[in-house]
Amino acid sequence: MVNIVSNTVAQFTTAHATDGAIDWLAQRAGLSPERVALVEAATGQQITYAEWNRRANRVANALQRSGLQKGDRVAILAMNCLEYLDLLFACQKTGIVLQALNWRLTATELEGLIDGAAPQLLVYGSEFAETVTALRTQVAVDQWIALDPAPTDPADRGWADWVASAADTLLDPVALSMADPWMLCYTGGTTGRPKAAILTQGTVTWNAVNTVTSWGLRPDDVTILNLPLFHTGGLHVFTTPLVHVGGCSIVCKSVNVDQIYDLLQNQGVTLFLGVPTVFMMLQEHPRWAEADFSHCRIVISGGASCPLPVFERFFAKGVAFKTGYGLTEAGPNNFWLPDAYAAAKPGAVGTPLFHVQTRIVNADGEVCGVDEVGDLLIRGPHVVAGYWNNPDAAAETIAAGWLHTGDLARCDADGHYAIVGRSKDMIISGGENIYPAEVESTMLSHPAVAEAALIGVPDPHWSEVGRAIIVVRSGHTLTDEELTRYVQSRLASYKVPKSVVFVEALPKTGAGKVDKKLLQQEYGGGA
Repeated sequence: MVNIVSNTVAQFTTAHATDGAIDWLAQRAGLSPERVALVEAATGQQITYAEWNRRANRVANALQRSGLQKGDRVAILAMNCLEYLDLLFACQKTGIVLQALNWRLTATELEGLIDGAAPQLLVYGSEFAETVTALRTQVAVDQWIALDPAPTDPADRGWADWVASAADTLLDPVALSMADPWMLCYTGGTTGRPKAAILTQGTVTWNAVNTVTSWGLRPDDVTILNLPLFHTGGLHVFTTPLVHVGGCSIVCKSVNVDQIYDLLQNQGVTLFLGVPTVFMMLQEHPRWAEADFSHCRIVISGGASCPLPVFERFFAKGVAFKTGYGLTEAGPNNFWLPDAYAAAKPGAVGTPLFHVQTRIVNADGEVCGVDEVGDLLIRGPHVVAGYWNNPDAAAETIAAGWLHTGDLARCDADGHYAIVGRSKDMIISGGENIYPAEVESTMLSHPAVAEAALIGVPDPHWSEVGRAIIVVRSGHTLTDEELTRYVQSRLASYKVPKSVVFVEALPKTGAGKVDKKLLQQEYGGGA
């Protein structure tokens, strides 16, 4: 394992420019020491950039004192918290690689990920004591640090004790290049074991540069950080870019709709990111009618296709609601749609960011014409070089510098891109292409539909047809015939689902997306 890891790091070092990487928090603390960087939502505690830099220095010194060096891995299994962010930037300072673990996974699933990255130290939250107990005898982790003062094992150290005597100035600065790995961030894993994308000092930096310059982030911006920090959205849509510009993140343990409304009302939030499920929850909540988004300069959805009714309800409030597009391997920020086009082009993601190149190609690799659907490719310094200890997957995904996203897109005459769906989700029925996102958005516009998904199932005549998986909204009734008639009145006949299954809820991945793999396994058999 040691040789494989060393070879992996060497591969990335030689494949990228070796210009130096700066200490982010030290630089920001020098530029704006008294600006508030973080607010803990549960307590209201405010952390300035000067204090955050000192906190991260303590953690950096504690890591080095524990024997970790540049290139070693430290894992974390925890909900969002200030300590998570301290560790994130302690790794940035030292070149130690952060392994951000998805706390929705089981101990068995986590075991494979931990074995793959071989972290020397694992930090865990009290919510995952049972998982840690199951892992303890299965993985070769030398040191365990509990965020809670009472560890699950007497041999573990508590976080506060671990950092208590560490100096708040960096005692052993490390020379860093932009090619050095900063963190391992996992792909969704809907087609197998999640892959560990290597986010380097450079890729995270360039995503921040792209976001600040193309989205117009400002020092007075404030965002709600409630997407999980094991996910690229929680880490990099606003959190790391705001450090570049000196803005503020309100750190929430998880998504809570009432808390979101309280923060929007009382904390001067200017940037708000959510997955479609969160926006649907907000709009179904009693506080939606009086909700005020006037302080928000950017309200943006990401992670999955957002239903048209969500857009329309925001537009009715005068909010230029829009959707973004990203993936763990690129950014995740890649496009921007100016406010002037938001209502006219709901669902469009806009034009590429400043240092992002894109193209759409057909099955023969030829560049597609206007409004022609094809495979989306992305190139730029924000794209990862590959996956940890998985060069074969990297070679399949990145060719000649272009990241093959696996997503289908089209570009209109104005140069604005729209994401049509995943290529693997596309249904080919009688030679016609059916894009599930389009059908799902139509079904979700029905007042009785709370959740909807479309999967392909075998058909003896058409080879494949669509099957709708539907969650009916509380207090409503709906039959398959009613839903079919509704979709028939809005879409071409070949796009209409040929069967409907009603369920209590749709399964979700760790990123909050509908888990199509599970739906396919359970409901993907023939009629």
